[in-house]
Amino acid sequence: MRGTDQGRFCEEFSAGYYGICTVGGMLSSGTTHLVTTPFDVLKVNMQVNPLKYNRISTGFSTLWKEQGPSSLWRGWSGKFCGYGIQGGCKFGLYEYFKRLYSDVLVDRNKTFIFFLSSASAQVFADVALCPFEAVKVRVQTQPHFAKGLSDGFPKVYRTEGLAGFYKGLFPLWGRNLPFSMIMFSTFEHSVDLIYKKIVQKRKEDCSRVQQLGVTCVAGYAAGAIGTVVSNPADNIVATLYNKKAENVLQAVKKIGFFNLFTRSLPVRITIVGPVVTLQWFFYDSIKVLTGLPTSGGLRRRLEEPNLSA
Repeated sequence: MRGTDQGRFCEEFSAGYYGICTVGGMLSSGTTHLVTTPFDVLKVNMQVNPLKYNRISTGFSTLWKEQGPSSLWRGWSGKFCGYGIQGGCKFGLYEYFKRLYSDVLVDRNKTFIFFLSSASAQVFADVALCPFEAVKVRVQTQPHFAKGLSDGFPKVYRTEGLAGFYKGLFPLWGRNLPFSMIMFSTFEHSVDLIYKKIVQKRKEDCSRVQQLGVTCVAGYAAGAIGTVVSNPADNIVATLYNKKAENVLQAVKKIGFFNLFTRSLPVRITIVGPVVTLQWFFYDSIKVLTGLPTSGGLRRRLEEPNLSA
């Protein structure tokens, strides 16, 4: 890699490396989700009350007129803290599991390892996210429920107990596991495709700016495809948290099969595509600033002597 080890904060796959990946994931995910809070508020309200909030433009104006401009930032603390913690677990553990599985499952193809690594990381990431998501959705769709995390957490615990924080865990896994598996795998394969077919140079021979450009293109492709796959479960999560249904089957019946795939999809693509792109850009920028290579690629322990990065 250009600049090899000069200025490198730590070696790849060391404890420090995974620490940087975790911090990078926290910062990139927390900040990007915070910026898109108004879109998230609208998305959740479109899912819970589709007749009233049926379009992006009219939805924003309705929220603004009825609840004031501050309503568009309702739940920002849950977004920043919850998705920051989730992002740290997701990116940090993905790097760890990808390394682990690539060494253990040497006879498996890359796609299988990408799927397994991202799924393993997402399981833990969603357990960390779930309590924050439970409060956030209620705050965003029930104006008098709570102002944020500080009063939302005690209220959920007082009225529903510990189970109230994890009511949506399985639908959350149902939404985020497919999304994460598709997102990470699409990103990895997109990076490989761009370098081989478009740039036609090895990553190690490209400048840092070129590498980050590849990261952005691959990140947008990953986010857009992952959004379509995860949309049904995202609608179910919002319905359950707002007590519009008691279980997943009731939620599916209430929403309707076709609406599972289409309801709030445009606004989700508007949110998730740029968010995932920015997440990968910030995440890889932090790697670059600490002297580490950008993301993408699978390195097995036995192959290391033959690689330059």
